[in-house]
Amino acid sequence: MKVAVYYSNDNIKIEERQLPGISDGEILVKMKACGICGTDVMEWYRIRKAPRVLGHEMAGEIVEIGSKVEGFKKGDRVFVSHHVPCYKCDYCKQGKYSACESLHTGNYYPGGFSEFIKVSADNVRYGTFLLPDSITYEDATMIEPLGCAIAGENQLGINEGQTVLIIGSGVAGILHIQLAKMKKAKVIAADISEYKLNKALEFGADYVINAGKYSRDELKSINDGVLADVVITCTSVKQAVDDAISFVNRKGKILFFAVPETDIIIPSLRFWRDEITLTFSYGAVPSDLQKAIELIDRGRINVRKIITHRIPLSDIQEGFKLAVEAKKSLKVIVIPDNGQ
Repeated sequence: MKVAVYYSNDNIKIEERQLPGISDGEILVKMKACGICGTDVMEWYRIRKAPRVLGHEMAGEIVEIGSKVEGFKKGDRVFVSHHVPCYKCDYCKQGKYSACESLHTGNYYPGGFSEFIKVSADNVRYGTFLLPDSITYEDATMIEPLGCAIAGENQLGINEGQTVLIIGSGVAGILHIQLAKMKKAKVIAADISEYKLNKALEFGADYVINAGKYSRDELKSINDGVLADVVITCTSVKQAVDDAISFVNRKGKILFFAVPETDIIIPSLRFWRDEITLTFSYGAVPSDLQKAIELIDRGRINVRKIITHRIPLSDIQEGFKLAVEAKKSLKVIVIPDNGQ
């Protein structure tokens, strides 16, 4: 079978590997679509573990099933989560599923950018979801990104009438825009790309501002003279970190959804006096993914229009180029070479 092996952002090689065998509790899935995530092109983070087969936003068809697998059959259309908690450790017993070591270390083999993927027993049990008829394989590549956005916003307690500033209007930013609008918040989106700012408006942002030029005064001018109640950063650049800290209101909250490239320096006196909350979010757990599926199925979140490019597996290098440059693209997904 063909796999795409990541060595660096500009060096991804198509290689041949043996089709993996499965055990009694496992399944083999034929990849039908797999999204290129922003973390996949985060070279400073990924290259440390290269070479490896990336891809964790995968949907496909079950083509082989272990004798002890229940609830699934050959031919089922599924989305498969790469990370699942064990539900047994002390973290899981406290409901802190994203802290579970199994969630941080588990995966399917060899990765989503492969013609076939072996799904381990725990991932079958906790992280494999049947797709409703309304959700295509391509739509399903957005389940994991949306689940992560849901997990992040769960920490914020966004309420009707609050102002949410979203810095970065790519895929993650647009998902957060839609989620925040579901809660009847006022949403201001920022980016340096006119293309992405127009997309932010298309997906429901109330206002957009150029992140290369805006100031606290500009933000206040479109927000009744005050700063943002909630700031969500969806880009890792240092300026986004500085802006988040500068533009959050008293008693406000900052979510670093995208991991910053460098360590953060916090003005502790201001954070103390203004009682500002700063938080991060990592990944999604099965309940977040189930919620994502429900929102997509019910048409509450539009994911189909976020997908702008479809790239055959053998041309994945072009897909990474599109995702890295992100000039006229949002979500880039990888599909099988024959389109099937």
